[in-house]
Amino acid sequence: MVHFRRKLLSHGGLLRQLKQHIRWSSSLKIRNDEVVSPDRSFKYADLSVRLAAPHQLHPKPEVSALSFGKYFTDHMLKVFYYEALGGWQTPEITPLENLVLHPAAKVLHYAVELFEGMKAYRGVDGKIRLFRPDLNMDRMNASALRSGLPTFNSTELINCINRLISIDQEWVPHSEASSLYIRPTLIGIDPTLGVASSESALLYVILCPVGSYFKTSSEQEGVSLLADPRYTRAWPGGCGDRKMGSNYAPTIQIQREALEKGLQQVLWLYGDDDQLTEVGTMNIFMFYINENGEKELITPPLNGLILPGITRQSILTLSREWGQFKVSERVITMQEVCRLLSENRLLELFGAGTACVVSPISYIKYIDQGLHIPTMEQPNPVFKMFLKHLTEIQYGYLPNHPWAFPLD
Repeated sequence: MVHFRRKLLSHGGLLRQLKQHIRWSSSLKIRNDEVVSPDRSFKYADLSVRLAAPHQLHPKPEVSALSFGKYFTDHMLKVFYYEALGGWQTPEITPLENLVLHPAAKVLHYAVELFEGMKAYRGVDGKIRLFRPDLNMDRMNASALRSGLPTFNSTELINCINRLISIDQEWVPHSEASSLYIRPTLIGIDPTLGVASSESALLYVILCPVGSYFKTSSEQEGVSLLADPRYTRAWPGGCGDRKMGSNYAPTIQIQREALEKGLQQVLWLYGDDDQLTEVGTMNIFMFYINENGEKELITPPLNGLILPGITRQSILTLSREWGQFKVSERVITMQEVCRLLSENRLLELFGAGTACVVSPISYIKYIDQGLHIPTMEQPNPVFKMFLKHLTEIQYGYLPNHPWAFPLD
């Protein structure tokens, strides 16, 4: 226990540094040696594999039948952590199977858990690629620090995930409209009640082939949103900038309300001035004509209220490299959105995230107003530029791009 407390204290200083870094930067970079000592992490070299028997294999769905998170591949990755046994245990790939947990497991009572969302893409050259998995691992370790869960060596987990995908590689769709979604998850499994850090944990990874995240009747339609100031997703000092399940459960009722109103997602607002934070599970961007007559792309800052998205960071990087318009990270309010619309200066709103990639927004129901956003009416919308460039990287049209990690 003394050793565990010392470890938490040593992580405390790092956590304060991370909070400061996240507040003012568009990136989240954590070195492996900052979060876990080399002798404490699990290692890919120790990975064991138990393949599924023929009767355990699942039928593969048609690409046209794919929806998000419905079908799962034949295998999973599991790594247990036990503080009393020295930390991380041997990683193993097994047939996809149910988890066995004690009914007092901390994850079930106190939501001691976190997850990540990544994708593998089958390129035009037949190679399978991951998109910036190092950033997902950085973010996952940051979430682990916030949750009191054990951290790990990013490279070792990426290598284990690569092996898992290679075993189930036929589940990676042969389609540029689909991909293989990767869900790394870390949960506290201590069989004890009481709000405290968990000294036992399970890291597991499951895979599922997915199609488009949003279903619209036409490719010419954007996403419709409910923006209700009564509901808040995150607040300063909270964990809205971490990928924890506890951030998502409270949003389900409001999402249902949006669907009942014929809308697809929720635009989460914060504060007396109704600041835009996230849209559904996406980061949000606005493209408009600023006070100086310049075209400008803006997105809310990483001030603790939003998730540091990998797609968000990629869009900001591309924008600054292209140099075609001004790029800013600052607060956006609904009052500003309404004013820009009335002055015909709001050009586009769109969301960005791993699951949805880049999704245009065409309508917002805000209090008693119906706001029609002209995103889909632009002759050459910027959201399509980002979508095209990102998918060209992901599907191998730019085969040697540094953001693409091909499987060996």
